[in-house]
Amino acid sequence: MRYKKFPLIKVVNYIISLPFIYGMIIPFILFDICLGIYHQVCFRLYGIELIKRSQYIKIDRHKLKYLNPIERVNCAYCGYANGLMQYSSQVVAKSEEFWCSIKHAKDPNFKPPAHHDKFLDYGDEDAYKNF
Repeated sequence: MRYKKFPLIKVVNYIISLPFIYGMIIPFILFDICLGIYHQVCFRLYGIELIKRSQYIKIDRHKLKYLNPIERVNCAYCGYANGLMQYSSQVVAKSEEFWCSIKHAKDPNFKPPAHHDKFLDYGDEDAYKNF
């Protein structure tokens, strides 16, 4: 909560940023709906184990009595948005594992996700053919 350390002069900056922050709720909701449909339909068709959305999206900090109303809304929003991104990351990771279990070429500027550890090495044609 670094925002608490800034002087009140920065309040204008917070107000200016509000439409950009809260304007994302519509794309998040649309993305959530589309991701949910994809997840439920395709994972069932492919026999991929479904991912529990509730393990990633947790909205509970708004219940803390010591938060003011604005902080409660912000905490609920962040719980949803961050959880949605973590959930979507898992859905996409399982999809990638199903469709293309090949690591990317080595690149010092790329941080591969943990699920790539189980993938075939980039350029290993023999391993690919024998998979």
